[in-house]
Amino acid sequence: MLRSRLLLGLATIYLVWGSTYLGIRIAVAEIPPLTMAAFRFLVAGGGMLLWLRWRGTPWPSWRQVRSAVAIGSLMLVVGNGGVSVAEVAVPSGLTALLLAVAPLFAVLFAWAFGSPPHRAEWLGVGLGLVGVALLQQDTRLAGSPWAFGLILAASLSWSFAAVWQKKLDMPSGAMSAAVQMSSAGVILLLLGRLRGEPWPHDVHWHSWAALAYLIVFGSLVAYNAFVYVLAHARPALASSYAYVNPPVAVLLGWLLAGEHLSWPMLAGMGVVLAGVILLAVAHRR
Repeated sequence: MLRSRLLLGLATIYLVWGSTYLGIRIAVAEIPPLTMAAFRFLVAGGGMLLWLRWRGTPWPSWRQVRSAVAIGSLMLVVGNGGVSVAEVAVPSGLTALLLAVAPLFAVLFAWAFGSPPHRAEWLGVGLGLVGVALLQQDTRLAGSPWAFGLILAASLSWSFAAVWQKKLDMPSGAMSAAVQMSSAGVILLLLGRLRGEPWPHDVHWHSWAALAYLIVFGSLVAYNAFVYVLAHARPALASSYAYVNPPVAVLLGWLLAGEHLSWPMLAGMGVVLAGVILLAVAHRR
């Protein structure tokens, strides 16, 4: 039963989060990025909190709340918020491919916390780095070095939080994701105001539809699946979505948004897919 749930959770993360990069790209075309992310997590997290409390789920301790706020800040404010800002300048498929560096950070942080990596995991993340090196040959990154750095910083923050979370006293079950998203939504809204983002108006229905998809599937469905996988898998396997999301994001960006496919993107995609297989084999062993 546990293995079946773990596989279902991974499949959900792989497919749904692969599509959210295009959703973010469409949404930020007319909604300011930090404000868009704030709407996403306030609605998803707030709705979950109300539903859980209505069902009688007990409120977590203040220690657990602080832990959830810290993790939500690292994963959703720095991580997802940074990606949302970067996607104003970088195509969705290329953004997803750059985030393939996340499992390397996860392995290194897990090692620092006392969980040494297997040889197959080292080889897997090594292949991931080769894929990232290939992606750097894409000329579109040369024009947006700030976006490249922001995506790497987002990946670093997300990976550290994924490993650190296992050491903290977190709320149980869905309450963890609900507190993380709600608190992140509040912080992102404040940051959007401080950044001077204009309040969205005259927004095309495409952007609102993309935001609705991000709320329901990207946050309510996939983020809860990710919280479950984090609690039952090694950090490298939990972060392996970064190797599978890119092909999904690249394909959808090409089919639905007319994003350009370059040889560095295609070559890097093939290399990182080989890396996730090695990570899965290492986890099974």
